[in-house]
Amino acid sequence: MLMLLLNLLVAAGLVAITFSLHFAGLIGLMAVLRRLGGHPGRHSSVFRQGAAILTVVFGLFALHSVQIWIYAFAYLGVGELHQLETALYFSTVSFTTVGFGDVILSNDWRMLGAAEAANGFLLIGWSTAFLVSLTARVRVLEADIERLDD
Repeated sequence: MLMLLLNLLVAAGLVAITFSLHFAGLIGLMAVLRRLGGHPGRHSSVFRQGAAILTVVFGLFALHSVQIWIYAFAYLGVGELHQLETALYFSTVSFTTVGFGDVILSNDWRMLGAAEAANGFLLIGWSTAFLVSLTARVRVLEADIERLDD
């Protein structure tokens, strides 16, 4: 019972860190969008709007990568996994909910792995929603390209 509580405490801390990081990252990406001219209604070039959208996609990938590394270091820190590559691999397949099962955690820390999967699922969903919001920007980009062709 004590290990379960420890798992939940560590998981809660990691969830708080990764969600806060993600929120800050999204705010930063919105600022980049504004600066690069990716907002509809702005008189920016097609290339600037495209660069803004690509920046967001790469930025989201970078955010998720950092979050995966945070969990990998947590597995190392609690002594559950002992090699960085193994911890990073396990964290990646857990965060993305792929879960190959070739690396497994002991009974002591398996709830932390389950919590990472739920965390990753929510964060990837949040990123997807953010990308869907860019659909309007893509439509503006398409309209700009059509105007260039006319």
